[in-house]
Amino acid sequence: MRDTRTHARTSCQLRTPSVFLPPIVASYDISTASLEKESIKSGNRLNTWTWTSSQLKPTHHCYQIISADARPKEKKRGGARDFLYKFFWRGYDRSGNWMRQLLVHIRPPLLAIRSSPPLAFPNSLSHGLIRSVYRYQHQYQKKSSPLSLPANMPTHSLTPYVTPHIYHKHYAQSHDHETISNLIGRDLEYFSQAGFDMEKITLKRNAPTALLYEDAIRNEGAIISSTGALINFSGKKTGRSPKDKRIVFEETSKDNIWWGSVNIKMDEHTFEINRERAIDYLNTRDNVYVFDGFAGWDPKYRIKVRVICARAYHALFMNNMLIRPTEEELANFGEPDFIIYNAGQFPANRFTKGMSSTTSVEINFKRMEMVILGTEYAGEMKKGVFSVMHYLQPVKFGQLSLHSSANVGIDKGDVTLFFGLSGTGKTTLSADPRRLLIGDDEHVWSDTGVFNIEGGCYAKCINLSATKEPEIYNAIRFGSILENVVYNPASRAPDYDDISITENTRCAYPIEFIPNAHIPCTVNRQPGNIIMLTCDAFGVLPPVSKLSPEQASYHFLAGYTSKTPGTEDGVLEPIPTFSTCYSAPFIVLPPGRYAEMLADRMSKHQVDCWLINTGWTGGRFGTGKRCPLAVTRRIVDAVHSGELKNAQYETFETFNLQIPTAIEGVPRELLNPALAWPDRAAFEREVRKLAGMFRKAFALYENNVDEKVRLAGPQP
Repeated sequence: MRDTRTHARTSCQLRTPSVFLPPIVASYDISTASLEKESIKSGNRLNTWTWTSSQLKPTHHCYQIISADARPKEKKRGGARDFLYKFFWRGYDRSGNWMRQLLVHIRPPLLAIRSSPPLAFPNSLSHGLIRSVYRYQHQYQKKSSPLSLPANMPTHSLTPYVTPHIYHKHYAQSHDHETISNLIGRDLEYFSQAGFDMEKITLKRNAPTALLYEDAIRNEGAIISSTGALINFSGKKTGRSPKDKRIVFEETSKDNIWWGSVNIKMDEHTFEINRERAIDYLNTRDNVYVFDGFAGWDPKYRIKVRVICARAYHALFMNNMLIRPTEEELANFGEPDFIIYNAGQFPANRFTKGMSSTTSVEINFKRMEMVILGTEYAGEMKKGVFSVMHYLQPVKFGQLSLHSSANVGIDKGDVTLFFGLSGTGKTTLSADPRRLLIGDDEHVWSDTGVFNIEGGCYAKCINLSATKEPEIYNAIRFGSILENVVYNPASRAPDYDDISITENTRCAYPIEFIPNAHIPCTVNRQPGNIIMLTCDAFGVLPPVSKLSPEQASYHFLAGYTSKTPGTEDGVLEPIPTFSTCYSAPFIVLPPGRYAEMLADRMSKHQVDCWLINTGWTGGRFGTGKRCPLAVTRRIVDAVHSGELKNAQYETFETFNLQIPTAIEGVPRELLNPALAWPDRAAFEREVRKLAGMFRKAFALYENNVDEKVRLAGPQP
């Protein structure tokens, strides 16, 4: 660190204002500034730091902020020195009056004062104690022109921060103005009754993408990438927090929920505390974003969802992930069926009953509400909506909700469902240039066909390239969100190979950005194939196996895969896991209920089922290698063409799986894992180990299934 006594000026990039300013002044944006050392008291090294920038955000009563500073004031307490810093800003109000305003008193850590002033000094203030927060203003000139600057003011302050708005001649009649600035009268009453202070906050409902870009860049430190996508960051949490998920234990749903480690009970009183905490926090924000949309493309089974949040990034994310209403649908939206209160920037109180950390993600089926505290990871909202649909579709509508992607053949119109957890290839394999995409993650298999729950896609970006995944790569443009992706600061080009923030880099984009998307995302035709995707970290399962109906039920209930790095908080390498119904983190009802509905539909419509391993081959994780994407795509093509249906098969011992002896374009040693391993003894040990894990995991369900299903799994 350079000594500021010899370097009078230090350039510094400051983070978002919430890092070092209290909530009451969070609207002041000091995004790029210079730090000037004005004075030094010898011995104590007390400094006055001044920010001078054209990028200080104006408030409702200040037209142009010229500068801001933090001034030290020495105090004595019990014979010891103490220091109190005062924040000031100076500028002009909208009448052209010169103003000076005290923002806050902050006591920073003594270590930061007694050492040489740090390069990013304001960041250290976040650790200080706020002693008092108050405001006053003093007018030095009651009437003066905005250009009548004091003689000692810097000349660069003549350039205002606010870019002039040139409105369209019909601006007063514009649709955007109505939908952003006004909510239907009935909705305003709803927000007031919910506890929102309508006199203090500004609601932005279904704001256009460009406005959300502007707010995210101005207030959240977002970046526009070279492709036009918005790059934003979720903070400390870069994946889901399943251990902090809670379901409220109440009379309307308690008998249906699959209680346990996935669905942890929360009492209604604690939910009300957290709900009020979230709304209180949102009331302190200058801007509150509201997005009203739909979950479910089939009008017979869709629900109305309202998202209320404080980050433009979250509003744009749900704008992409939910089904966007038409102007008429928005005008007649009425009261929502499900509400998400996202106050993720504000922590939960970990001393509240039932809380295990400062993060809380909770759903109340009686109130049909979700509250998020302590995590800004946008994927929590997406999976919250899916959890609700995973409950409502079987219970209310009698339809089967699935954690799957789906596509339909352009020529034959055949429908394929892809089951699998994050990282198994659902999104990648369903985006096929020769087929139309219905959706990449969440679907409902109804009595009349298949429909998507979402209005967008949420794809992993790690090692993304135009060669391997052209549809996803080209969808990353204006309107898309790149989440936690590292970028080149000079060119703003995303670096999809850089995982220094997280391996769970993501992109959220509207499904229309996929050129071969099937819009509307619903088909009135029953599936012909089901592909169960697994990522085997042991490297022993075949790349493809044909499953009998009993084996399909067994593997659906077992749900074997590996959690891939980054998909959940703390997962740094593949972890073998059994995720029942390929959706354990989001499952709400007992697994047997979904399995029974799946078996009935498969039997009724004569659906073929395939187990495809996209994990390791030739060795376990660390010694083998991941099955090449090109090989997996060739296998999927063979499923769709009917080539695999007519192939010759051999039995894969222990697991009793039927594996093809040949597929054009796929090496023989890949089809049979025993041939790919250089050490046959090591291979057999791993097979026995994995078979034992299967038997142990399936013991949870064997008493509730038919004997034929129990015998369909691996045998000793």
